[in-house]
Amino acid sequence: MTAMAFRSEVRIQEADFDLTAEVAALRAGQPGVGGLVTFVGTVRDLNEGASVAEMELEHYPGMTEQSIATIIEQARQRWPIFGALVIHRVGPLKPLEQIVLVAVTSAHRGEAFQACEFIIDYLKTEAPFWKKEQTPDGARWVDARVTDETALDKWRT
Repeated sequence: MTAMAFRSEVRIQEADFDLTAEVAALRAGQPGVGGLVTFVGTVRDLNEGASVAEMELEHYPGMTEQSIATIIEQARQRWPIFGALVIHRVGPLKPLEQIVLVAVTSAHRGEAFQACEFIIDYLKTEAPFWKKEQTPDGARWVDARVTDETALDKWRT
């Protein structure tokens, strides 16, 4: 088995992404990959009891990418993963549109599942993104949910 170089990429963009193409690129030329796990987050039409017509995501350019790269490196220190890709969209998004893609490759599924979950759990609470929803009552900023903070607890022990 040939040693594989670690692949890591973080992209913040307004444009949508093609899940199939992104996954194919992440695992291309990596015959040691036995597990590839993805998470795709989408805009819901309902949040905290209110209809959501649109969600607008803002970020801090440069800082956001570095924050996510640090999260990926922390996952790499915990699990023997071969690659990680995070694509996070910004700008106005409608319900059903894709917001985020987290993809992780490893030799085995267990490590890929754990690393993917770790990355999205930290991304939801630690990466500098701000979300504003358009509801029937007007615009409102969205705070991190208690369940997102609780999800981090399993990684902190």
